[in-house]
Amino acid sequence: MATRPPWLWPWLWLCLAGLLSLRVARALPLLPDPRDSVLAAALQRLREVFDIEELPPDVLPRKKPPQFMVDLFNKVADANGITRAPGLLQGDVVRSFEDRVHVDHHHFYFDISAMEKSEQMLKAEFRVFKLKRTHRSRRSYTQHFCKVEVYELLESENKPQKKHLIASRLLSLHTEGWEVFNVTQTVSKWVENSSSNHGFWITATHVSKNGMEHDVVTFAKSHGTLQESRNALLVLFTNSNKRRSHSLVPFAAKSETDEYDASRVSHGTAVMESSSASMSRRPRAAAAAAARSPLAACHRRELYVDFHAIGWSKWIIHPNGYNAYYCRGSCIFPLGGSLNATNHATVQSIVYTLKLSQDVSMPCCVPDELKSLNLLYFDDKLNSVLKNYKDMVATSCGCH
Repeated sequence: MATRPPWLWPWLWLCLAGLLSLRVARALPLLPDPRDSVLAAALQRLREVFDIEELPPDVLPRKKPPQFMVDLFNKVADANGITRAPGLLQGDVVRSFEDRVHVDHHHFYFDISAMEKSEQMLKAEFRVFKLKRTHRSRRSYTQHFCKVEVYELLESENKPQKKHLIASRLLSLHTEGWEVFNVTQTVSKWVENSSSNHGFWITATHVSKNGMEHDVVTFAKSHGTLQESRNALLVLFTNSNKRRSHSLVPFAAKSETDEYDASRVSHGTAVMESSSASMSRRPRAAAAAAARSPLAACHRRELYVDFHAIGWSKWIIHPNGYNAYYCRGSCIFPLGGSLNATNHATVQSIVYTLKLSQDVSMPCCVPDELKSLNLLYFDDKLNSVLKNYKDMVATSCGCH
């Protein structure tokens, strides 16, 4: 029997060790990256702040929001979503639902199931675009107005004779434009009992000495992109009735005496550009010396929230992001007039500086004025929603 050459043994041992390490590696489960859990927790807290229960699908069809909703956003907010006309809206949520019936020019149906049960109905508007009349009968030359009536259908669309009159008005035969009908009571009933929602039925007639003429005008229906901007809408103004006590930054706030290092949430999605604490406490004397610098005094700093970076840009229509700002700096005596310090904060800073009590810390640098933020977005059923969030942007800072 032939013997193996001596140089072969080390090579065999290396192969055997490699095979054993490969089998062990396959047997051991992959350990989760701790950064993944931190990122998931941060994004979950952010969803809670924005009161979003279900995220829309990752891939949305090419869809334009109703022009009415875009115009409403531009009226109440600037390009960054910051409220510039407080009190203009009724409530803090505006939901728009588009007509789901594309054939019958009399019937309009809106699926309002996306409205949350906790929301308080304030107002409902049925918005429909009346088209200019193109074909005129001999009698209509002498007529200038028609009577438009809006009904609630009491049964399915196959039985339009069972209906209840909601509103009626006289309209010009020879003009076109949006008509808005208040349908608050009817829609409130639908919210309480979704099975009673069979939609609206609308008619247009005029009466002359020669008799009654029906369908003297028509209302726009969505038949492609050309008339999509004229598609009928049901617009609901509601109050969310939810207290938002969460902080926008999904991390614990640190005191002014902590050392800060600039960092971002990594792993491919930078949630926001801000400062995170390293938890290394400096001595009180060093903090007092640093506080005398104008740069270290309590002041406002930028905190930009980028919706593209966190993967929300596909369903948020406006804005692309916004600057929330945050407050940073020390509030040690003497507190200048620019620090907006309260009397209590002034006394506290004196006690802290004179070391009259070892348990007293410096006053905190916090926002003393906040503005609300507005988002226009698609919900998980592709309805356009305009929502106002209170206390989202720090406009000034002070010592408290």
